[in-house]
Amino acid sequence: MALDAHSWRIVRSPWIAFTRPVSPSIARCELTHVARTSIDVDVARAQHHAYETLLGSLGCEVRRVTPAPAHPDAVFIEDTAVVLDEVAVIAHPGAARRRGEVVAVAEAFAPLRPLVRIESPATLDGGDVLVIGRSVYAGETGRTNAEGIVQLRAALAPFGYAVRGVPVTGCLHLKTAVTAVNDTTVLLNAAWVSASTFHAYRVLAVDETEPMAANVLRVGSDLVYGAAFPRTLERLQSAGFHPHTVDVSELAKAEGAVTCCSLVLRG
Repeated sequence: MALDAHSWRIVRSPWIAFTRPVSPSIARCELTHVARTSIDVDVARAQHHAYETLLGSLGCEVRRVTPAPAHPDAVFIEDTAVVLDEVAVIAHPGAARRRGEVVAVAEAFAPLRPLVRIESPATLDGGDVLVIGRSVYAGETGRTNAEGIVQLRAALAPFGYAVRGVPVTGCLHLKTAVTAVNDTTVLLNAAWVSASTFHAYRVLAVDETEPMAANVLRVGSDLVYGAAFPRTLERLQSAGFHPHTVDVSELAKAEGAVTCCSLVLRG
């Protein structure tokens, strides 16, 4: 909720952004494609706070899920659920020690959406699920298996969504390799996912010196983008897009990016 200073009315925000605090144990995070380096928890928290502040400035009501100090990766809340207007699909993360993160997330979404759960032997990370309109692309990765995609397809079919599996190589999640800039444009690293999969869209390629630059977060018509990718940012701007940048470099050491740190849904 927000306060309208001119009329002193409470105004409902059009978007809700669920986040989760940085765990004090983040240095013990899961890593797959990134070398382990020292993570400054205080810097990571400051960057996360700036990220939340930016979401608030874009019209989001920011709601923090209960902290999870025993879960190093808990700040990357995106992996715990796939939330659409009609339903929230509670994930079964591919990394076994992350599965405890979903409990509090499911509790947070229960009042807002019907819940469907991905069940073992399926695995599914929310970072592997890209939704563009009624088309859903599910990354085939080390974190999301074939049964996870089958269960996701079954969960979303009643609402008119078509789910397609997408091979991903060389990176953690599908949304490390490609994200939607709007409903007709994607930002993509062709080294990790085939551009032909997204032939129905305008494809913007990341700068080859910035392989991690394909991750952009949509908040309505606004975009949130990592400040570490100035060359790809120039390409976005030249294409007519003007993202709001935020520094998430310390969180990137834990293999995270801007989509990873929130679940944004219509209020």
